[in-house]
Amino acid sequence: MERICVVTTVVDARSVADLLAAAAVAGRLAACAQVGGQVVSTYWWRSGVESSTEWSVQFKTAPDRVDALVEHLRVSHPYQVPEILVSRVECGHPGYATWVHEHTRP
Repeated sequence: MERICVVTTVVDARSVADLLAAAAVAGRLAACAQVGGQVVSTYWWRSGVESSTEWSVQFKTAPDRVDALVEHLRVSHPYQVPEILVSRVECGHPGYATWVHEHTRP
Protein backbone atom coordinates (compact mmCIF):
# COMPACT_ATOMS: atom_id res chain seq x y z
CA MET A 1 0.00 0.00 0.00
CA GLU A 2 1.11 3.51 -0.72
CA ARG A 3 1.41 6.15 1.96
CA ILE A 4 0.18 9.69 2.28
CA CYS A 5 0.42 12.11 5.18
CA VAL A 6 -2.38 13.69 7.16
CA VAL A 7 -1.52 16.97 8.87
CA THR A 8 -3.96 18.33 11.43
CA THR A 9 -4.33 21.56 13.34
CA VAL A 10 -7.00 23.52 15.22
CA VAL A 11 -7.83 27.24 15.18
CA ASP A 12 -10.25 29.48 17.05
CA ALA A 13 -12.49 30.57 14.15
CA ARG A 14 -14.14 28.89 11.17
CA SER A 15 -13.00 31.72 8.89
CA VAL A 16 -9.36 31.10 9.87
CA ALA A 17 -9.77 27.35 9.27
CA ASP A 18 -11.23 28.05 5.83
CA LEU A 19 -8.34 30.39 4.94
CA LEU A 20 -5.69 27.87 6.02
CA ALA A 21 -7.43 25.13 4.03
CA ALA A 22 -7.79 27.24 0.88
CA ALA A 23 -4.22 28.54 0.98
CA ALA A 24 -2.70 25.07 1.41
CA VAL A 25 -4.69 23.60 -1.48
CA ALA A 26 -4.15 26.61 -3.78
CA GLY A 27 -0.42 26.47 -3.03
CA ARG A 28 -0.27 22.73 -3.83
CA LEU A 29 0.88 21.99 -0.29
CA ALA A 30 -2.13 19.71 0.18
CA ALA A 31 -4.34 17.90 -2.30
CA CYS A 32 -7.35 18.56 -0.10
CA ALA A 33 -8.22 20.01 3.27
CA GLN A 34 -11.22 19.27 5.43
CA VAL A 35 -12.56 21.69 7.98
CA GLY A 36 -14.27 19.82 10.78
CA GLY A 37 -16.96 20.99 13.14
CA GLN A 38 -16.34 22.68 16.39
CA VAL A 39 -14.49 20.86 19.14
CA VAL A 40 -13.99 21.94 22.73
CA SER A 41 -10.34 21.75 23.73
CA THR A 42 -9.13 21.74 27.33
CA TYR A 43 -5.45 22.44 27.84
CA TRP A 44 -2.76 24.00 30.02
CA TRP A 45 -1.87 27.59 29.12
CA ARG A 46 -0.08 30.21 31.20
CA SER A 47 -0.08 28.15 34.41
CA GLY A 48 -3.77 27.29 34.28
CA VAL A 49 -6.31 25.01 32.68
CA GLU A 50 -8.34 26.64 29.93
CA SER A 51 -11.10 25.52 27.58
CA SER A 52 -12.02 26.96 24.23
CA THR A 53 -14.03 26.15 21.14
CA GLU A 54 -11.89 25.40 18.10
CA TRP A 55 -12.24 24.24 14.49
CA SER A 56 -10.16 21.34 13.25
CA VAL A 57 -8.47 21.27 9.86
CA GLN A 58 -7.12 18.08 8.30
CA PHE A 59 -4.82 18.29 5.28
CA LYS A 60 -3.98 15.35 2.95
CA THR A 61 -0.55 15.62 1.37
CA ALA A 62 2.31 13.66 -0.13
CA PRO A 63 5.20 12.70 2.16
CA ASP A 64 7.64 14.92 0.25
CA ARG A 65 5.38 17.97 0.76
CA VAL A 66 4.98 17.63 4.54
CA ASP A 67 7.85 19.92 5.51
CA ALA A 68 6.62 22.73 3.24
CA LEU A 69 3.05 22.37 4.54
CA VAL A 70 4.16 22.37 8.18
CA GLU A 71 6.30 25.47 7.60
CA HIS A 72 3.36 27.21 5.90
CA LEU A 73 1.14 26.40 8.89
CA ARG A 74 3.76 27.62 11.38
CA VAL A 75 4.00 30.96 9.60
CA SER A 76 0.27 31.37 8.91
CA HIS A 77 -1.17 30.03 12.16
CA PRO A 78 -2.61 32.60 14.57
CA TYR A 79 -1.58 30.70 17.73
CA GLN A 80 1.67 31.35 19.55
CA VAL A 81 2.17 27.57 19.98
CA PRO A 82 0.05 25.85 17.31
CA GLU A 83 -0.84 22.20 17.37
CA ILE A 84 0.47 20.74 14.11
CA LEU A 85 0.35 16.95 14.02
CA VAL A 86 1.69 14.76 11.20
CA SER A 87 0.49 11.21 10.66
CA ARG A 88 1.78 8.89 7.98
CA VAL A 89 -1.00 6.59 6.82
CA GLU A 90 -1.44 3.78 4.33
CA CYS A 91 -4.06 4.31 1.65
CA GLY A 92 -6.65 1.59 1.19
CA HIS A 93 -7.04 2.62 -2.45
CA PRO A 94 -3.82 3.16 -4.45
CA GLY A 95 -5.60 5.57 -6.77
CA TYR A 96 -6.15 7.98 -3.87
CA ALA A 97 -2.44 8.06 -3.06
CA THR A 98 -1.71 8.76 -6.72
CA TRP A 99 -4.30 11.56 -6.75
CA VAL A 100 -2.77 13.13 -3.62
CA HIS A 101 0.72 12.95 -5.11
CA GLU A 102 -0.37 14.44 -8.45
CA HIS A 103 -2.21 17.35 -6.85
CA THR A 104 0.64 18.39 -4.57
CA ARG A 105 3.12 19.11 -7.32
CA PRO A 106 4.14 22.77 -7.48
